[in-house]
Amino acid sequence: MDYNKLGLKMGLEIHQQLNTKTKLFCPCECQLTDKKPKYRVLRNLRPTQSELGKIDRAAFEESRRKLTFLYDAYPHHTCLVESDDEPPHPLNQEALEIGLIIASLLNMNVVDEFHTMRKQVIDGSNTGGFQRTGLVAIDGYLDTEYGEVVIENLCLEEDAARRMGQKKGKMEFRLDRLGIPLLEITTDPSIKHPEQVREVAYQIGQVLRSTRVKRGLGTIRQDLNISIRDGARVEVKGVQDLDLMPKMVENEVKRQINLLEIRDELRKRGAQVPDEIYELNHLFLEAESKIISKAIKKNGKVLAIKLKGFKGLIGKEVQPGRRFGTELAGYAKKMGVAGIFHTDELPAYGITSPEVEKVNQFLDIDVEDAFILVADEEEKSRNALQEVQRRAGAALIGVPEETRKALDDANSEYLRPLPTASRMYVETDIPAQVISTEMLEKVRSNLPELPAEKKERIIKEYALSEDLATQLVRQDKSDQFEELVANCEVDSTTVASTLAYTLKELRREGFSVNQMENTEFLETFQLVTHGKITKDSISPVIKKVLEESIAPEEAAEKLNLMMLSEEDVRKIIQKLVSSQEQMVKERGPAAMGPLMGMAMKEFKGKADGKLVNKLLKEEINKNLG
Repeated sequence: MDYNKLGLKMGLEIHQQLNTKTKLFCPCECQLTDKKPKYRVLRNLRPTQSELGKIDRAAFEESRRKLTFLYDAYPHHTCLVESDDEPPHPLNQEALEIGLIIASLLNMNVVDEFHTMRKQVIDGSNTGGFQRTGLVAIDGYLDTEYGEVVIENLCLEEDAARRMGQKKGKMEFRLDRLGIPLLEITTDPSIKHPEQVREVAYQIGQVLRSTRVKRGLGTIRQDLNISIRDGARVEVKGVQDLDLMPKMVENEVKRQINLLEIRDELRKRGAQVPDEIYELNHLFLEAESKIISKAIKKNGKVLAIKLKGFKGLIGKEVQPGRRFGTELAGYAKKMGVAGIFHTDELPAYGITSPEVEKVNQFLDIDVEDAFILVADEEEKSRNALQEVQRRAGAALIGVPEETRKALDDANSEYLRPLPTASRMYVETDIPAQVISTEMLEKVRSNLPELPAEKKERIIKEYALSEDLATQLVRQDKSDQFEELVANCEVDSTTVASTLAYTLKELRREGFSVNQMENTEFLETFQLVTHGKITKDSISPVIKKVLEESIAPEEAAEKLNLMMLSEEDVRKIIQKLVSSQEQMVKERGPAAMGPLMGMAMKEFKGKADGKLVNKLLKEEINKNLG
């Protein structure tokens, strides 16, 4: 695809948890728990008008779902601040300092005062219906292969509660994560190529890892904002895999192109989306479809809408393996129904051809018209079809602005409308925090080493190849490498190769390599230093340590990899030379070659080659006189 011609524009949002002792606005520890909750909090949330007199459209849609929110609370991981029963405490200064460090590393302009704001969020992820956030810095930049990218702003905010599931209209959350300090880093839409967005994400990730941030699954989240000319800005949330980013962009661009093609065809046909919703229970009294018969038995409703001019287009593919009907169903499912039935896939799912014909006749379906059915509780069904009508109406205009969830196959699915600006309020309980020149100068005088600088340094200091140094920095193992090299006498290349490649291979085999302590790595390398195992034995020893949770020396003994002592090697060589006395007499020093081969075969890697060579020469010379 010609991305320039398509007018592709992208922005990136990165959310990173900070590794602080306490949460952003209370003294609770920043650790997750799976313990049984001490108590539970029940909340109902509703949208409110902003100071502009408007209601945020994303908040309004969430309110239509009429959910109740249930929160698990704990004595050490949560307090009354998380349950919204106590005002927030003063801002965490450690978190602010980390924010200032990262802002400086990203060449940003730091604000004079940090003002805490309330951002309305009523999806249940906050007990109070809002998230506290504040602007730290603006107008930074990164240099990439495709040109400079502007870092628009950096905000310090509190992380959301953990969603644990949904049961009977109640959404369940855990409050342990709520309030953990989080940085949000946002670029402007100056990213123009799918490969560039991966490069930007990687560079920002490397900057973050040079500071005090949390590591591991769920501690960093990346969202992509994507649009093309004549399309719309779509936010794809939760893009975890950097290598999947270019494909995610490609699929979203294809989706928007296909939606624009659908729009053009709908306009040619003079398509319309009537407001009427029809009840069709009487047409399905003997339905074979389990979904429909179950809904009718439970006093539910089979409801339908008519879409004029949509036939054949609902089944059109918009993403690989996903059709326009999937887009419509995504809106319906947000209202609690299991899905929709539409013209382009029927008869199917137990709905017969005669039933389809009855619906066509009842709704007066023309040759280019389509219908959509939903069967569930009446209110759910009606709300779901109203959402489908809204989405179908948007198809006549083009691509709707949406927030979508990233899927593992590089596609995405509908989450909610894109939020508007009508959801920000000044936090009245927290005073503004002055960021003085002295504070900023202190931070900037002690900035951490950036990954690119670290890579160049360890290449020079430890004589590593560029590939090994790159892998150590990229896998965030450079500090561990330097600590190990400083405390053992194994060559730096062996240590680096073990951390960069051996552990990677073991991870692919399913081993949890992060469980191995640095002291265990050191003990393994010291076995080599003291001549107890060879370098080739490092990998199997580490594997055995991970398998059985035993010490490295015990692992080497179990695997029969411990090297023989010099005295034991000497005895075996004496016995070997004695058994080959005739050959030694005939060949003299030339017997060294075949005897060396025999010796190494005998030792099976349990003796150092240099030692074997030395002792073998001594024994041959002794026998020759």
